[in-house]
Amino acid sequence: MRNTLVIAGKELQGYFVQPVAYVVLTVFLLLAGWFFFALLRQFDEMVQLIQMMGQQQQLQNMNLNTRVIDPLLHDLSIVLVIVMPALTMRVFAEEKRTGTYELLLTAPVRTGEIVAGKFIAAACFTLIMVGLAWTFPLILMVFGNPEVGVMFAGYLALALLAVTFVAVGLFTSSLTQNQIIAAISSFGLLILLYVISWPAEAGGGAAWALLKYLSLPDHFSTMVRGVIDSSDIVFFLSVTIVALFLTQRSVESARWR
Repeated sequence: MRNTLVIAGKELQGYFVQPVAYVVLTVFLLLAGWFFFALLRQFDEMVQLIQMMGQQQQLQNMNLNTRVIDPLLHDLSIVLVIVMPALTMRVFAEEKRTGTYELLLTAPVRTGEIVAGKFIAAACFTLIMVGLAWTFPLILMVFGNPEVGVMFAGYLALALLAVTFVAVGLFTSSLTQNQIIAAISSFGLLILLYVISWPAEAGGGAAWALLKYLSLPDHFSTMVRGVIDSSDIVFFLSVTIVALFLTQRSVESARWR
């Protein structure tokens, strides 16, 4: 455990001296802010239009969560698909390129500790990034009346989704020394997990049910609506664990070459 924390601390410190991490953080927050204020502006215009038309019943159905937070979180999930490969591509690939990977493998630490340490560091940085996006719900809580529980469930889903992306990114980074290949591979896997259920939309049966279950958006959307189901949490944790296991096996195979 001590070795894991030492590696995690070193890696996390490295994120704050790497320009790529700051670029990812800046792009994520700028896009989040743009989406938030665009959605909020659209919500305000719709409220004013409904008030002018005198449709009080429809006005009562206007909800900040469904009109602002829900689409915001779905937009941010797409942004994560784009930026997370850039954040995780260097975790192993950079060390392979610079030659420090061999030194790490010959150190008196287990491969599981190496993978766990790097994962904890990347996950912590990612959770900081997602946590900073809480600024926008706080604005709504100060000036509006959103459903806090639903917002919490949505941001929990976003955090779980981001951590899952970290695990997938670590796996692809462990397979190559080329950061571009690692980033493209990670992006491809994440896109596949997003669209894997598309063929099941018009079909049925066990195979189609499996494709639906493997769909990230389906589990994510359920939690964004405020429903925290244990099956959705188990799904995200399962994908994360499988990706980390494959990463550990990839690193272990390199040690014995």
